[in-house]
Amino acid sequence: MLVPELIQRKRDGSSLGPDEWHDLIMRYTAGEVPDYQMSALVMACFLNGIETQELGAITDAMVESGDRLEFPTGLACIDKHSTGGVGDKVSLVLAPLVAAAGVPIPMMSGRGLGHTTGTLDKLEAIPGFKTNLSLAEAKAQVESIGCALIGQTPEIAPADRKLYALRDATATVESIPLISASIMSKKLAEGLSGLVLDVKHGSGAFLPETDRARELAQTMIRLGAERGCRTVALLTAMDRPLGCALGNAIETAEAIGALKGEGPGDLLEVTFALGSEMLILGRVAGSATDARIKLEDTLRSGRALEKFREIIEAQGGDARVLDDPGLLPSAPEHETVKAGRAGTVSAVEPRALGKGIVALGGGRTSVDDVIDPGVGFTVHVRPGDQVAAGDPLATVHARDRAGIELGVRILEESIALSDQGPVDLLPLVGDRLG
Repeated sequence: MLVPELIQRKRDGSSLGPDEWHDLIMRYTAGEVPDYQMSALVMACFLNGIETQELGAITDAMVESGDRLEFPTGLACIDKHSTGGVGDKVSLVLAPLVAAAGVPIPMMSGRGLGHTTGTLDKLEAIPGFKTNLSLAEAKAQVESIGCALIGQTPEIAPADRKLYALRDATATVESIPLISASIMSKKLAEGLSGLVLDVKHGSGAFLPETDRARELAQTMIRLGAERGCRTVALLTAMDRPLGCALGNAIETAEAIGALKGEGPGDLLEVTFALGSEMLILGRVAGSATDARIKLEDTLRSGRALEKFREIIEAQGGDARVLDDPGLLPSAPEHETVKAGRAGTVSAVEPRALGKGIVALGGGRTSVDDVIDPGVGFTVHVRPGDQVAAGDPLATVHARDRAGIELGVRILEESIALSDQGPVDLLPLVGDRLG
């Protein structure tokens, strides 16, 4: 196989065969194909597209580049994946809730990059919590307590790990086929029976345009279905932050509150919608109505909170945070921004707030950055709220006074007031695809 010939064919708009993709990806994973050649090929794919049969071959090869989780016959494991947003701490509520309702969950999550925070960073705000379980450890934990919350291990889809780093360095991340192959290769390697996708759209989403978000969802659904993994997707709103807490430790605290039934309504609504789909795929509920009733009962009874306690203890964390969230990391400086006049909150811009968390030290611009888990924002208003002069809009959590000054400027630029009436917003939970 001559790699320059493959690059030339993709450059000129032709396709590669399944065997060619398989051999290429295996050789790249083994270090036999240099980054500069793979970069050229990926850019050709980004510019000219990838045909359906090519996408399937790429996904299969990335799965085969590593090991897989294998569960006993009859153990129908379900996972959820979110394309990411600002304030999206759903996984911390959803995983213990659904596991407590009877569905086994090997949840593999990622870290924050760009303007979004990551589930692993939120979990690691819990003192001692380990997300770097091996596949054997994750399998044993799912079989014993019904849930493990882990990161992508070196054993899972190593080709994806290399290709994602390459795409990030060559401005080729925003390719729907390559995004789909990246996500689905990891999920298919988990040995899942079903997968629920939370595909964000709106100004704070990775893909803001609704049409592109829908295309991404449909592409992943097709990849899953063709490989025996029942996959459904919900389009959810990211034209405003989800919940009130924005930043790793304060989002973890908000998730703990939600598991006690005290969470923001929008966070619980998205959690129930995704959880209902997971219960149906896991065959412990026959309809969305039955699933919702079961989830509400599981939350109200305290079983979901106790399941999270089991997970934290199993993964080396300090479960006392469930009783005292004050044990989570916190920023020493706080300041609340208040409304300078009466009006209607016309916007709470999620992307600007997400970038603000990064600027405060709570996010990453590269995968090697060390984050400050305690910084962030607490937003007290939603678009459409009526406020009077002097009402609190949001609070900055910062490491020092310079951070407070920066955070105040970000909030003043991100939260807008107007004299207009109702504000047009995307449906919190929109289309269901699958």
